[in-house]
Amino acid sequence: MKKKIVIIYLLFVACGSLHAQNRVDTLLSKLYNASDDYVFVVAHRGDWRNEPENSLRAMARCIRMGADMVELDVRMTKDSVLVLMHDVTIDRTTTGKGRVADLTFEELQQYRLKDGLGVTLNQQIPTFKEVMLLCKDKILVNVDKAETYMDLVYEVLKETGTERQVVFKSYHTYQEVRERYGELLDNIIYMPMIRDNHRALDAFVDDFINHYKPVAFEVNFRTVESPMFAQMQKMKEAGIKIWINTLWSHMNAGHDDEKAVDDPDKYWGWVVAQGANIIQTDRPIELLDYLKSINKRKL
Repeated sequence: MKKKIVIIYLLFVACGSLHAQNRVDTLLSKLYNASDDYVFVVAHRGDWRNEPENSLRAMARCIRMGADMVELDVRMTKDSVLVLMHDVTIDRTTTGKGRVADLTFEELQQYRLKDGLGVTLNQQIPTFKEVMLLCKDKILVNVDKAETYMDLVYEVLKETGTERQVVFKSYHTYQEVRERYGELLDNIIYMPMIRDNHRALDAFVDDFINHYKPVAFEVNFRTVESPMFAQMQKMKEAGIKIWINTLWSHMNAGHDDEKAVDDPDKYWGWVVAQGANIIQTDRPIELLDYLKSINKRKL
């Protein structure tokens, strides 16, 4: 964890008597506490099983259900407006067609979002600013797909006063991240992502621990014999949290959401037993209920 961001956060906490504490304050205090056994729930693209992915309503449902973080995808329009969209094109998730980068924001607004079954709903593609205002002080946010316009993303965060509640991640090495982000790296919450087929696992993890000490690593492993487990032990010993995805089976040695819905102890329970402090899921409501049942959600 960067010294600068920790100092800023501690100063903020010290001034807590001047401002009513909100939910983000509580979540940040747990995120920075390496010994807390609270398990964070991250909703992938919002609650997309009940609302269109990356929509305002998908994010609002996550806030209401008590998820700790929403993962969302940001892309830039032809006229430099940041909007929420996972794909390069709008073909799959809207009534329109074309690349986000080739369309103006005004053009995008003529189309409507589709839900996971392809049903058209009366919802439009939201701007990143709209979503951050919705999430402000209520929930943490993981921003994906935004590496090439980080300066614009950060400007929106400053404009909306949401800098401290956003998590950035990538698969880049520490040297690559430092070169890409520069001093900005010291002002944001950044979590490295790593797969177990990385050619230099030890060096990747050690460089971040020795030069940056992130609050967490996102780890992806294919089998229970993965060399990632030795790295996870190293992370725990360094007081760093572990983020595990249960979205698809290749990310968690077969312990994915769809199996966990039928047998949560065997699958989600196994993920928690490996040391997961943060779980990204496509089944946020069910995961929240399970974690509450095993006392991993005490605020």
